[in-house]
Amino acid sequence: MITVRPATIDDALAIIDFQLNMAMETESLTLDYPTVTRGVHAVFEDSTKGSYYVAVDDKKIIGSLMTTYEWSDWRCGTVIWIQSVYIIKNYRGQGVYKKLYQYIQQLVTPESGYRGIRLYVDKTNIPAQRVYEKLGMNGEHYQVYEWMKG
Repeated sequence: MITVRPATIDDALAIIDFQLNMAMETESLTLDYPTVTRGVHAVFEDSTKGSYYVAVDDKKIIGSLMTTYEWSDWRCGTVIWIQSVYIIKNYRGQGVYKKLYQYIQQLVTPESGYRGIRLYVDKTNIPAQRVYEKLGMNGEHYQVYEWMKG
């Protein structure tokens, strides 16, 4: 049975591997292992940077995502951003991301101060876009622009 839980520092190696795999699969990009390791550990050391969640099947971590936070003055609350989603290939198409998403979705309550969920997806990643749309998300409102130094 697949379950979802907040990640712990003991899950860091799996999350690091997922990030390296995702960069290669989605952008043919080889990331620097020490940099990714420091980046993942930084989240565990400082919760203001974000939080990781993992999907587990019989004690095996099969997927993860990270959430970060955006203050919305329009909503006087926090919007959760889903980032760094990775599901092991053998588990894709089996509802693992849906379980992760539903776990995050249940965090959005009037009492929590969370007002909604956002994510960004590569324009060419049509399979992921279809998954997000099936879960009731839409990409109709915003287009993301970026500038990265280095």
